[in-house]
Amino acid sequence: MTVGVDRRAMFIALVGAAVISFSPVFYVYSNTNPSTGAFFRMLYALPILGLLAYRIRKSDTRSSQARWMAFGAGLILAPDMISYHISMNFIGIGIATLIGNSQVILVTLVSWKLFGERPNPAILFSLPVVMLGLVLISGIADADPYGEDPMKGVLFGICTAIFYSAFLITFRACNRGLAPVSSVQFDATAGAALGMLILGILPLSSLSVEPIDFQLTWPGHGWLILLAVLSQVGGWLAVAYALPRLPAAHTSFAILLQPVLTLLWGFLLLNQDGHSTNQLFGMFLVLAAIASVTIYGSTSVDEVGVE
Repeated sequence: MTVGVDRRAMFIALVGAAVISFSPVFYVYSNTNPSTGAFFRMLYALPILGLLAYRIRKSDTRSSQARWMAFGAGLILAPDMISYHISMNFIGIGIATLIGNSQVILVTLVSWKLFGERPNPAILFSLPVVMLGLVLISGIADADPYGEDPMKGVLFGICTAIFYSAFLITFRACNRGLAPVSSVQFDATAGAALGMLILGILPLSSLSVEPIDFQLTWPGHGWLILLAVLSQVGGWLAVAYALPRLPAAHTSFAILLQPVLTLLWGFLLLNQDGHSTNQLFGMFLVLAAIASVTIYGSTSVDEVGVE
């Protein structure tokens, strides 16, 4: 790999991660409920991904089984995205994104069990650190913690990490032949849209899942279109293109940039501050654990911790 190619790939990866970091901000600006925001961000991305997949259809040599597996991975992504958006409402975009990105620890541990990919010992020490961090973030030790309901926010954040881990492992298994990213992403996005549609019309209000609002409002859906085009399509494709072309150290930095920037946007753009000292320390513990796993563990393009 030449220096020129390396620098170009790194630039693309950083731009992609930065664009994805704005996803929660666009969702908050849309002023839609979690089911509506999660569903339409996928639905609006489908035509663009479909066009890209059609243009390179001859280079997509996957079997029907692999394509259906990608679609199934998308179905798993549906409860992940809804949990993620609910968590943002309860505890803010920064913490919700940070907890969701702790999936890298779960993915590494499950890959150890399923694929024999023995992790670095540092990864095993990260799990209790994350658990302690989540307890502090939940506000259980504070009289007046930040967030509408920080305990629920942490619980939905954990659900996000679990479902996202399952999605990544399935997505990885369905694309071992390294098919064109846009084609695989189209199949997974279609599955996610269908899954969210089903979850969004079921009576799940007792689980804090509101029904999808199909009324197209402006500028709310303008923000969702922007989210779909820039983050769901552009950001993801940029990161997926660049990471296989980068050294491991550069890959780790690009992956970590996204949750860090989302935390920053929460403070600067949405005024989501006022966290207690315990919550801030918990955020630091979770971020440190994610950083150690990302840097010392094995990370591939299919294990990118971006939402």
